[in-house]
Amino acid sequence: MGSQAAEVLDRLGRPLRELRISVTDRCNFRCGYCMPAEVYGEDYRFAPRADVLSFEEITRVVRVLVERFGVHKLRLTGGEPLIRKELFRLVAMLAQIAGVDDLSLTSNGELLAGQAQALRDAGLQRATVSLDALDEPTFLRMSGGRGSLANVLAGIDAALRAGLAPLKINCVVQRGVNEHAVAQLAARFRGSDTIVRFIEYMDVGTVNHWSPEDVVSADAIRAQIETVAALEPLAGTRPGEVAERYRYSDGSGEVGIIASVTRPFCADCNRARLSADGQLLTCLFAERGTDLRALLRAGADDDALSARIHACWTARDDRYSELRAAHVDATGSKRRLQMFQVGG
Repeated sequence: MGSQAAEVLDRLGRPLRELRISVTDRCNFRCGYCMPAEVYGEDYRFAPRADVLSFEEITRVVRVLVERFGVHKLRLTGGEPLIRKELFRLVAMLAQIAGVDDLSLTSNGELLAGQAQALRDAGLQRATVSLDALDEPTFLRMSGGRGSLANVLAGIDAALRAGLAPLKINCVVQRGVNEHAVAQLAARFRGSDTIVRFIEYMDVGTVNHWSPEDVVSADAIRAQIETVAALEPLAGTRPGEVAERYRYSDGSGEVGIIASVTRPFCADCNRARLSADGQLLTCLFAERGTDLRALLRAGADDDALSARIHACWTARDDRYSELRAAHVDATGSKRRLQMFQVGG
């Protein structure tokens, strides 16, 4: 990692090290906390395919970010990334970029069983599967009536067989909906080559009817896990890590809790997001992005692309979760982009 990369800091002194890449804004689920079915019905118009970045365009942006800014950790997201045809081709292209040392994917798991081995063969290292419950009624309530719990569990098994391990499972916990799933998921995957991470329900976007009363706090989540087995805190492994890590005291594995509401971690956030239509976003709660697609398609060279990214990052002062936690809304705006547009 060169000296130039170390010098590109935002206004709060944070470097750019991680990139989440949304390859599509479309999804085959309709989870209420992200893409509720009553808003995103059959006639909803997602980004036209011509507006979505090609694999070649994504790879070019990533190469600039890696070589000139020090990005080294990539995660493919959506929408649901496995809807994007031949995603393994993009994985292969990104895996060949010198300096990328962590290449992973977040998926709802519905299509993972049929693609896990091809993705691993192409160079994918790890996978995270979203799974909010282990009983079918709650699973379907959380997924908007889409998908199959059996298919998701088969996807997890296939990912493990392919070597996409340790595999992570993300569970968004909503009060009165799936609190019971915390202990069930902890028990089901304890002792396996998986790490379950429980996420406080967040106010991403503007359509999920979020309320603080719907949040199950990190402390309450930990108490639920400890009905299964005692926990001990683990030290973080890297700057910008979002999960609070715990190990089972008997050595039977690890879990994580993402306390983005009650204990926000904006202070060392070192990630950006590239939307499917080529917007560079500097926060999960962004209102707008910096357009890179127009530059790419106007024939701009890498210096011009780098300059646009540099201007974006060095102007960054995002710390939405900290402001929310302090009961301050700096803008009063409700224009935040939706989670499926930002890339999770």
